Amino acid sequence: MQENEISFFSRRTLLKGGLASAVSASMFTLPNKAFALNLINQGFENGVRELVPYPQKYPLLRITTRPVHLETPFSYFDQSLITPNKAVFVRYHHANHPLNIDENAHILSIKGNVSRPLKLSLEELKKRFNQVSFNVVLQCAGNGRALSSPRVPGAQLGNGSMACFTVTGVRLADVLKAAGVGANAKQIKYRGTDEPALPVTPAFIRSLDIKKALSDDVLIAWAMNGAPLPILNGFPIRLVVPGYFAPYWMKHLSEIEVINHEFDGWFAKEAYMVPDTVDNGIAPGAETKNKTPLRELKVRSFITNIETGNKIKLKNGELTIRGIAFDSGSGIRTVDFSADGGKNWTPANLGKSIGNYAFRPWSITLRNLKKGSIALMARATANSGETQPIVQPWNPGGYARNVIEVVNITLTS
Repeated sequence: MQENEISFFSRRTLLKGGLASAVSASMFTLPNKAFALNLINQGFENGVRELVPYPQKYPLLRITTRPVHLETPFSYFDQSLITPNKAVFVRYHHANHPLNIDENAHILSIKGNVSRPLKLSLEELKKRFNQVSFNVVLQCAGNGRALSSPRVPGAQLGNGSMACFTVTGVRLADVLKAAGVGANAKQIKYRGTDEPALPVTPAFIRSLDIKKALSDDVLIAWAMNGAPLPILNGFPIRLVVPGYFAPYWMKHLSEIEVINHEFDGWFAKEAYMVPDTVDNGIAPGAETKNKTPLRELKVRSFITNIETGNKIKLKNGELTIRGIAFDSGSGIRTVDFSADGGKNWTPANLGKSIGNYAFRPWSITLRNLKKGSIALMARATANSGETQPIVQPWNPGGYARNVIEVVNITLTS
């Protein structure tokens, strides 16, 4: 194997011995003692998941094997605002994803309604265009789907299909301008190197409006947290669309075509659609009369240091709560906190921002607490004015969950 080639099986011994042997051999640096067992209960019906090691990854929660779908244990989000590369979740649409890629041989084609079609290697991207880096949240469209009520079909995810990391790459706009975008261009459509297992299965091809494609923040990225992308996260290059859900972030990016019309492929017109209502919700079981593509992230917040079911011994009647919040890129204005199930709200303290597209830390110390059961809630409001709802709008795909989450705990003296 060449030095510049990353292989899915370059650490296949991790898969041979099973999880127990991998952990007992101390092959990973784990964030805390929660990983002493190989199962994690995510707190919903049928929510027990096995921790499984994959190449370039810590043991993650396995959702499916083919295609690979791995979720991040939630405890990572209390360790740092930046998710380690080895802990970032994995989601593929097709089982035939690349097993090894030579970065020197990988070519990105720019074609279609352009005056100068391009074929660019990774090295040419790095040398020809200005490089930029910033922090960004990546979130699966179905993050939290298993918490839908009533439940919906699809991968039953907890809230671990998200991550925050530093991306490095070049602006897609610079590459498209070098190719010379035609005056009547309407969208780009783009794809990677993963393929469907069956000929009848639609290829995973996505599209972006040309205005979004030419915005400053959309990147062709090759690095996460200063290191090459893990192969399961898109090595050698992926499209990064800050503020948009993960289906727009194409892994193993290989082709971009500028088109003069709206792309009508299956993943543009059928997949990742939500009801075209004010809150993208309908009554459970009702027919979805009109649909619209799911694009931008919704404002969210989480408590990260305490989980539902915890029994916590009070010290001097005090308890410190901390968490994270994010939105589609306007930034977080406030996080309010309730310790009585939403009857009363108190502003939490916002930590330093590491970028409007990134996780924003927050914390609050509760005082004069007494033993008993309490319901903790955090509610984020973005600079755009968007705030989290008290009731989650229901949609048949279980997409875009952003309800105020409730953490029920018991305090002891």
